[in-house]
Amino acid sequence: MKVMMMLWAGAAVCLAFSGAGAIAADASHGKELFVACAACHSEKTDAIGPSLKGVFGRKSASLDDFRYSNPMKRANLIWDAANLRAYLLDPQAKVKGNRMPFGGVANPSEADDLVAFLQTYK
Repeated sequence: MKVMMMLWAGAAVCLAFSGAGAIAADASHGKELFVACAACHSEKTDAIGPSLKGVFGRKSASLDDFRYSNPMKRANLIWDAANLRAYLLDPQAKVKGNRMPFGGVANPSEADDLVAFLQTYK
């Protein structure tokens, strides 16, 4: 009996560390959340923020038609899942001194959903 309990405990630890039990991010929910982002991040030439269309995999501060802050230019990031998530959760911690007037997404699962949507937003 003790051996069986140890096996179940070991399996639970393996699942926890493997992420197999994790809930996948929801890109459709991320699309709903993105509506708030689109107020500043649109395709319009006079938009407050740069377009996020095709942002996944793009180098930070790389759009020619947007005037980025110097900290964003120096950040030299590739917008992959980890960098997008970190930036969405705390923009000032990820790129100190950036101009985006947004404090970050409070809910980590919503940040994951936004990242999942941005991966598809082309």
